[in-house]
Amino acid sequence: MKSLSVALPTGSRRLYALCLHLALGASIWGYNIGILSSILVHPGWKAALGGSPSASQRGLITGIYYLGTFLSYVLLSHPLADWLGRRHAALVGTLVLCLGAVVMASVREGGDGSVAAMAWGRWICGVGVGVVSTTVPLYQSEVSPAKERGKFVTMNHVGFIAGLATGLWVGYGMTFWKGPDGEFWGWRVSILIQLLPAAIFAVGLPFLPDTPRWLVEKGDMERARKVLFWLRDGTTSRESITHELHAIGADVESRHMHASASTSSVSSSPFIALTLSLFREPALFARLWRAFLLQFMAQMCGATAMKYYLPALLKALGVETRVALMAGAVEMTAKIGMTVLEMWVIDRFGRRACLVGGSLVMGVAMLINGALPLAFPNNANKAADVVCIVFIFIYAMGYSLGLGPAAWVYSSEIFPTSVRARGLNFAASGGSIGSIIVAQAWPVGLAHLGSGIYFFFMAVNFICVPVIWLLYPETKGRALEDMDSLFGKSADSHFHSSAALPLDDDEWARDDAGSDDTEQGHVRPRHRARDGAGQEEEDAPLLGE
Repeated sequence: MKSLSVALPTGSRRLYALCLHLALGASIWGYNIGILSSILVHPGWKAALGGSPSASQRGLITGIYYLGTFLSYVLLSHPLADWLGRRHAALVGTLVLCLGAVVMASVREGGDGSVAAMAWGRWICGVGVGVVSTTVPLYQSEVSPAKERGKFVTMNHVGFIAGLATGLWVGYGMTFWKGPDGEFWGWRVSILIQLLPAAIFAVGLPFLPDTPRWLVEKGDMERARKVLFWLRDGTTSRESITHELHAIGADVESRHMHASASTSSVSSSPFIALTLSLFREPALFARLWRAFLLQFMAQMCGATAMKYYLPALLKALGVETRVALMAGAVEMTAKIGMTVLEMWVIDRFGRRACLVGGSLVMGVAMLINGALPLAFPNNANKAADVVCIVFIFIYAMGYSLGLGPAAWVYSSEIFPTSVRARGLNFAASGGSIGSIIVAQAWPVGLAHLGSGIYFFFMAVNFICVPVIWLLYPETKGRALEDMDSLFGKSADSHFHSSAALPLDDDEWARDDAGSDDTEQGHVRPRHRARDGAGQEEEDAPLLGE
């Protein structure tokens, strides 16, 4: 049997390695979330915050994280991704996340401001995660071939779930660990452990290439060509690679020409003009509200509650604290396998099938968890409690095969290159809003409504089914530059036919022997543009070079 290194073409091995390293970034913010669920029941953490925090304080510490992600999505992440590039933006986000972790771990024991300090640390972590959580799938989406894009972007969620599972296992192991002075130090150590994978991720980022689409966006067509050939080496024909580069160049240039035309009437800044185009152009707004709603539904389905409050939910079913923590870790570990399976399912069956199927499974699970405690109150029937625990696991499986990874895959692939970072970040803010609502409402709702709160999330999941099926077209197998055929062409679509004519292959492609000569000189493809009268202009500079 051939080894993987022999069986896979060079380009595929490079793409797998690149996307796996990016998944490490997703694992950091997954760990950051996972560790909190164990911290919330940790005796040392409770003591550090002056006793047992109230439901509203727990909601604040949980929810303020998503306020940080929301502000980052709206104000910080997309400018960084567009100005610095995807990899350098991820580096900045990682450093900010690490700063927040240090603040959280440094909360003074029993201090008057311990709750506020913990909340500030969580907010800073949220700001960093807002950058990392969007630049990683954005990067993966922009380097992946159309037929395998779902698989490679799902690696982001595999990393996220692996980080969650690791955080839960570390939290379980550190629950009752004491330092030399007899204090429970485990919760502080468990927070700081995330600095190790963060350092590995940060050190590797400068060695990764920028994405071809971002390079074309910045006018560096030569480097974009080299990166694209490097990524596709041995996986497809040279003609296909050249065609892909043509499509990227045509799409980006048309957006730039439209932004330039809009600048005089909207703003002196193309950046502002492109941002406003998401809301002003019907074809772009159609993508924005769909992606925003999808991210919102991905959290309102109950996922945030399960990520943070699972150990507490199990304790309410009569499970001892240590066992509840272990069960949460086991559940999240099982989700890794389901998410890996999703890497192949999502490209085989499509995004819509995964989203709808997962929502149905989650809705049924929420129905069972709401009904059984009402039928058998006060843990009167142990068999019913066991069934509830089983369906909590089934819910997790549905999320891992549906909204969890598929929402990020869909949102990262439907926007044009010039507004992709903006679009994905504005869409992700919908997830933050949903998470804030659930994080604040769940502990209070559970205290007042009991298991009845599950019926709300059941309704959300069942409503998702017709919404997704009727409003979300299938994107499986389509090139990123081909989404206009699904969502309609934006106001600048005429530029595709008039401003960006096909380029000759010999102006782009080089044979293998000559491909290394690119350092010696610049490849400036002859680009033919038409003026307003329809006359061809030879050697028109591409992207304003």
